[in-house]
Amino acid sequence: MVDCFVPKETEAGETRAAATPETVTRLSQLGLKFTVQRGLGAAAGFADEAYAKAGAALVDDAAAGYAAAALVLKLHPPTPGEIGLLREGSSLISFLNTAQDPDRLKALNARRISAFGMERIPRITRAQKMDALSSQANIGGYKAVILAADHLSKLFPMLMTAAGTIHPARVVILGAGVAGLQAIATAKRLGAVVEVSDVRPAVKEQVESLGGKYIEVPTDESAEDAGGYAKEQSEEFLKKQRALVRERIVEADVVISTAAIPGKKAPLLIPADMVADMKPGSVIVDLAVETGGNCELSEPGEIVVKHGVKIIGLRNIPGLVPYHATEMYARNIYNLLSDLMKEGELVWDPEDEVVQGALLCKDGEILDPALRPAENQAASQTT
Repeated sequence: MVDCFVPKETEAGETRAAATPETVTRLSQLGLKFTVQRGLGAAAGFADEAYAKAGAALVDDAAAGYAAAALVLKLHPPTPGEIGLLREGSSLISFLNTAQDPDRLKALNARRISAFGMERIPRITRAQKMDALSSQANIGGYKAVILAADHLSKLFPMLMTAAGTIHPARVVILGAGVAGLQAIATAKRLGAVVEVSDVRPAVKEQVESLGGKYIEVPTDESAEDAGGYAKEQSEEFLKKQRALVRERIVEADVVISTAAIPGKKAPLLIPADMVADMKPGSVIVDLAVETGGNCELSEPGEIVVKHGVKIIGLRNIPGLVPYHATEMYARNIYNLLSDLMKEGELVWDPEDEVVQGALLCKDGEILDPALRPAENQAASQTT
């Protein structure tokens, strides 16, 4: 049996958790023995009693859980204090975000932790069921539309009434990744007219299949990387895109921006002067606010009004739907561990594509390609 601990998330305002009673039950059958911190799923609607009924032991003190665990499951990257609590030589599965904080991985490696980054799971068919970036983005795209509808002073659908016709809201969505596609589908279900901009021409068919109109910017170069994510574009392309999209945005009632580049600052798509040209009372929801934001006037964690436009820059929008966000993330982890567990033991198979992509350090060795050359150079200078 592998002793597994799931602590409460310490990030301010976090409502999600890395396990549900359902996944505790199912993972216990694979050879994991669970301890969870009291209150783990309370904010998401999962009671301590349900975890206990699923077979988990409950502890008040996170330190005791960390000390006994061979495997820790988390959502947010561990803080320096939490890294210090991890048992040396244990394993951690969590978002790690090493591109933003490479020192975190070095600290984990110093304790010989096998650290697996959920954000680094490769985009291959087999790993779709483990893809936590997609599961959380899906929820974020849905909730962004609901937030916009709540804050907009208009109705989304067209209504034919005795008092006259109410015209449908015009929604522009920037980015047609997982969040953007869910936002398209949700806005269309609410009756809005939806237009979509994305640097990848290949998404046009997906956009149109959901009822959106694709705003096409001619480009001669590939706009996505080998993993299917959008990559940085030339300034010339971005100028063309901004000019074309500006025409749509200034007439829009709602703009939902979802454009993000893994490991990099989010592209600026809605500069301040564009906001100034928008209609008073319109709404922007900036889903990329945690990586710099697509809107120049977004304020992380805040809802502000600038030039008569309401700009929603709330962090952790998936956390506003904590029950299903927790359920989906916990199932991502279950699907991952169902592949990694062999005869009751956790096995980091170096031939496994998922392990190759997301296991970032193990046994005192940095495996992250982005950090490994620097580590090797530093080691050679000390010998």
